[in-house]
Amino acid sequence: RGLVGSEMCIRDRNKRAPKIKPVNNFLLLAVLSVFQLVTGYISANANGKFEFSVLLAMICLIAIEWIYLIVFYVAMHRRNFELEVIAFFLCGVGIATIGSINPDAAFKQLLMILAGVIIFVCLVFIMGNVDFCMKMRLYVAIAAIALLLLNLVIAKTTNGARNWIEIAGVTLQPSEFVKIAFVFVGSATLEKIQTSKNIIAFIGFSVACVGALIIIKDFGTALIFFITFLIIAFMNSGDIKTIILAVVSAVMGGAIVLKYKAYVKTRFAAYRHVWEHYNERGGFQQSRVLIGMASGGLLGLGIGNGYVRNVYASTTDIIFGVICEEWGYIFAIALVLSFVCIAVSALVNSIASRSTFYSIGAVAAAGLLLFQCALNIFGITDILPLTGVTLPFVSQGGSSMMSCWGLLAFIKASDIRTYNYLGGVKKR
Repeated sequence: RGLVGSEMCIRDRNKRAPKIKPVNNFLLLAVLSVFQLVTGYISANANGKFEFSVLLAMICLIAIEWIYLIVFYVAMHRRNFELEVIAFFLCGVGIATIGSINPDAAFKQLLMILAGVIIFVCLVFIMGNVDFCMKMRLYVAIAAIALLLLNLVIAKTTNGARNWIEIAGVTLQPSEFVKIAFVFVGSATLEKIQTSKNIIAFIGFSVACVGALIIIKDFGTALIFFITFLIIAFMNSGDIKTIILAVVSAVMGGAIVLKYKAYVKTRFAAYRHVWEHYNERGGFQQSRVLIGMASGGLLGLGIGNGYVRNVYASTTDIIFGVICEEWGYIFAIALVLSFVCIAVSALVNSIASRSTFYSIGAVAAAGLLLFQCALNIFGITDILPLTGVTLPFVSQGGSSMMSCWGLLAFIKASDIRTYNYLGGVKKR
């Protein structure tokens, strides 16, 4: 099931691949560019005076999009840009929303998007050679563990968690980069015919990552890693009993943490009781988000006219609440459907992918992004406990943005059209 050396196997997978109608990429990007120009202009006027930096940031994003499309369309002969268009759409919404709240942050967000695109391009290129990825998995795992250990040693506590480090004046969140490593190692380790040694090695790596995140009190990211582990484990074994056992073990571990960790108990005290903690730390954000979402209605109050933008973390953790209030329910649903499209794309690609490495990587990365999106949205609306994770591609944050683009590379690599300019991936 991971043997790509057989031409017959490749032909069979190609036969099973769904026939996807060609998309006019230039027309699609033109429509997106018009949308971004309009929203960028409105956002630039959101603070009562025209902030040219916000509009300029959006224009620069549009320029990056067109350069990317033209270069890879002409030089690499790629014709599959649907994923990138979705990601650029989400990034544009992020710049417009962030810029309308804090104009000075718009260009910084643009730079992080550019860095993310570069990481995306590099990873897609690297994953074109499956053999090289197999050789690199141990080194990537060691680097990921070392990064988390560095986090444990030098990180400072921020909002109750030690998940940020500062190097030469640059602030980073190591766990975001470890997400890419986690999917890479899991996909590469389990790509070949399974052995107990491979499976135990990946379980050990997973325990080390999740354990380190629990120690630094980044419980939201720890939960995301655990769900990703379950996805990879299920794709590898298909054994639902093993998954149930893992979930039960995690629930028991979570119960122990809640019992003995006062900080965690405080975070969960307001869950499902936000109105009882209306003016307290536990329920302040969620109650304001719920009020804002209700007042926004189907079409929203207009960019810059909402109240949620004045609540703490309006550009990060609760940015979806700002979008619901100012852009409306209809647009918010379209935003959520964008993540669903990414997940569906990963599932479709995994059916015809040339290697188990691509199948596992694509589904795991898409599952991670979709679960993080759900954790953010359900957290601020009090459906799930508030964990403080960001909304992928939209929330302000450099580490998160680069991580999201890195994860998108796994889905891109799984598409059989991606490496057509090489005549297919390199075979073993």
